[in-house]
Parts: sequence; structure tokens; C-alpha cells
Amino acid sequence: MTDTPDHSASPSFRGDMTVELVKHSAADTDVLWAARVSTGGEKSLEELHKDPARSRGLINYLMRDRHGSPFEHNSMTFFVSAPLFVFREFHRHRVGWSYNEESGRYRRLEPVFYTPGPTRKLVQQGRPGKYEFVEGTPEQHELTVSAMEDSYRQAYETYQRLLDAGVAREVARAVLPVGLYSSMYATCNARSLMHFLGLRTQHEDAKVPSFPQREIEMVGELMEEQWAKLMPLTYEAFNANGRVAP
Repeated sequence: MTDTPDHSASPSFRGDMTVELVKHSAADTDVLWAARVSTGGEKSLEELHKDPARSRGLINYLMRDRHGSPFEHNSMTFFVSAPLFVFREFHRHRVGWSYNEESGRYRRLEPVFYTPGPTRKLVQQGRPGKYEFVEGTPEQHELTVSAMEDSYRQAYETYQRLLDAGVAREVARAVLPVGLYSSMYATCNARSLMHFLGLRTQHEDAKVPSFPQREIEMVGELMEEQWAKLMPLTYEAFNANGRVAP
């Protein structure tokens, strides 16, 4: 069975990322429960409200001395929409993560493609392992966007022709570039998210410098913003201890 021909579909272009927190079971009390259950039992959860300074101190101690397992007893599921090249980096994070990505085998892929926004630094300077990105010229940005859009249009037209000719979706998708947007559900716990943020974001508080590709950093920043609201004491301790995951 093939898709119904759809000659009206034309590419659209964007440079932002989508991250939505779709469900969660994540709070600072989860960390306290896991850390204290062996000695205090569940009653110790009351201490978060009775003695918040002590709770803050315990979480900071766990983070500082890298007692990591108490930070695993929680869950967050995000809906993420980003280019395929972002997901290829994302899926290197395997411990503590679960993924379900939309499939090009079972549905016609929508023609939504990535082009860099005007603030995206385009020029790489320096040798491998010691380089930086700097602003490109307006001419370089115009050339980049124009070339990408032309390539995307040609690729998607070819994809549509193959589908209309009865070629299977899993074969036809091979002509599409990594700038195509995909979507997925990504589930993690606070510990695995901290490992992700430590590598995929740059931050002035980080003890260990990181140099992520900007597009995956944009995803990380949006995840971080939502996680910080769920677990403010854990987030505070993460930053206070150099953004090194326990």
C-alpha cells in the first residue's frame, strides 16, 4: 500500500527547537526519600517542610560527593521536535534514557527543514580540539540559507516522486537530508539529564568545559528550564557543584 499522492505539500523552514514536558514524576522529595529510606523511612519526607535547610544540605552533600543513585528515583518525559542531526547526537545518551521517534517507514514524513537563524555562528576557526565559532557575514548567512532551502526542495520533490511511483516509504526516505525535522518522546531521570546537560550545554558555572553543537544545546536549555521548576533544590546543587552529574 502506498501513500495517497500529495502534490500540494511544500517545504517549510524553521530554526527553533520544540521541547514540551508531557508528563513527570519528579520532585526534590524523591531524592530525599531515596537517600533516607534506609534509616528514616518514608516519614523523613516530612522533614522537607519542617527543616528545608537540612533537606537542602543533604541534597547538596549527595551532589558534592557524587552519591548518584538517589537522583534516579524520578521520571520526566519530554516531547522533542528537532532536526535529524540533533537526534543522532542525542541518541548517544543511552544510560537512563528511553526514546520513541517517529518512523519514516510507517508514515509520510512532513517537509519541515532546518535553516540557521541570524544569530547562529557560522564560521569555525582554529584547529581540531581547540576551535571556536564566530559570526558569519550577512552574505554567508544568506548563501547558507538559500543553498539549504534549494537542496531541501529538490530532496523533498524527489521523495514525493518516489512515493507517488509506489516506492516503499522506508526506501524513499533515503533521499531526505539530516536537516529534516523529526519528533520523539524522550524519558529520563534527573541523574541522566544532568549528564546530558553537563555535555550538551555551555555554562559559566561548569567545572568541566563543554563545546556542544548549538542546535542540541538549544534542546538542552529548554529541558533544563523545565527541570529546574520541578526540582529546584537539586537544580541549585547541580549548579553549585560545577554542573558535574553525580
